[in-house]
Amino acid sequence: MTTKLNPGERIDDLQIQGYEIIQDPKRFCFGIDAVLLSDFAKVKKEEVVLDLGTGTGILPILLEAKTEGKHFTGLEIQKESADMAWRSVCHNHLEEKIDIVNKDVKEAASIFKPASFDVIVTNPPYMVGQHGLVNPTDAKAIARHEILCTLDDILRESARLLKPDKGRFYMIHKPFRIAEILSKMVEYKIEPKRIQFVHPYIDKEPTMVMIEGLRGGKSRVKVEPPIIMYEREES
Repeated sequence: MTTKLNPGERIDDLQIQGYEIIQDPKRFCFGIDAVLLSDFAKVKKEEVVLDLGTGTGILPILLEAKTEGKHFTGLEIQKESADMAWRSVCHNHLEEKIDIVNKDVKEAASIFKPASFDVIVTNPPYMVGQHGLVNPTDAKAIARHEILCTLDDILRESARLLKPDKGRFYMIHKPFRIAEILSKMVEYKIEPKRIQFVHPYIDKEPTMVMIEGLRGGKSRVKVEPPIIMYEREES
């Protein structure tokens, strides 16, 4: 069966398990942050996973390929992105392992059964507000700015949906917001347990940070060795 592509869309090779993904460069294409988070997140055998703001479904597809999780669900408010994600799921014949739900993250706890997920992952919008945006309805703007959901929305809904005492939360974000992230995690009783910074070069400030939290966990956090993305070429 030939996979349906809309105008402007393309199929990209994910370089794992033979999986591919449908993307539209004019909307939004996944970046290295999704790949890094899929490596950072720990999903055990038979666990059930939710991706908040899944976009075109990159995290559920990568996690299905890399882990022994039982089932993966991607929640995405943008209809076009959710449709693209579902077509990618079907293209890879993963309909029995991955669901895509076209609903609002802010209503996640009313969409799914409370305390029903072992793991929640999210690669949320990094930037606060709409300052400097030309078109706040643009798909790329929505992916990068807190237009349709905020950090508080994500953590509030995650706290309601994670299994108590053992549910794990994984997020990649920008280091300049780490104080806000950690304080809100504690506020919603998702205790920060593991932090890893991502640097472009060894002598440059980090551009990303990944955080693992444990629902109802005790206060103890481990800072892992940083990830250095590139080596400088010798001149």
